[in-house]
Amino acid sequence: MSARPPGPDPSTASAELHVIADTLERQRDRVAAIAEPFLGTEREDVVTTVHEAERQLLVATRALRRAIKTLDR
Repeated sequence: MSARPPGPDPSTASAELHVIADTLERQRDRVAAIAEPFLGTEREDVVTTVHEAERQLLVATRALRRAIKTLDR
């Protein structure tokens, strides 16, 4: 029986995911800032949809951080 070839390097994947998660976090902040001027105006629809996008970016960031923890074990 032959030995399995080595798998991908977890530290490389972890580092890459760190960069992506950090980028998503910065983009989430930018997205949230876009909604601010529309608060309390007749364009609450913009606020609602932008906040939904912000929440989705937060969910994605958290999922990536969980993946990083898994890789770093």
